[in-house]
Amino acid sequence: MKSNPKRTYIRSPKLLSNCQYLSCQLCGAEDGTVVAAHSNSSNHGKGRSIKADDNMIAALCYLCHAEIDQGTTFTKDEKESLWNMAHLKTVYRLIEADLWPDRVPIPQSYLDYKNRLN
Repeated sequence: MKSNPKRTYIRSPKLLSNCQYLSCQLCGAEDGTVVAAHSNSSNHGKGRSIKADDNMIAALCYLCHAEIDQGTTFTKDEKESLWNMAHLKTVYRLIEADLWPDRVPIPQSYLDYKNRLN
């Protein structure tokens, strides 16, 4: 029987902390509640009782984060689309502000998006 190799998660407290310097990437709030909201997708490392990789984040205020995680306003697909949009904006803004730590890999989702624009 083959066993799956153990996954190494990307963790960066500095990257998570740097999200506080951004506005909410969905509603634009600058109310002191903006945090790094992790992806809820298993494709990004999310598992039972474990958060996705730290580079799979979106800077969201308390209200938007709650709506994306537990809200009923949007469908699952709409929530995923909103999170993806906020994620791409977050990565871009952190890189542009020189707030993306050197040792944290830039997500492939961002690199793919950037390549499609060129």
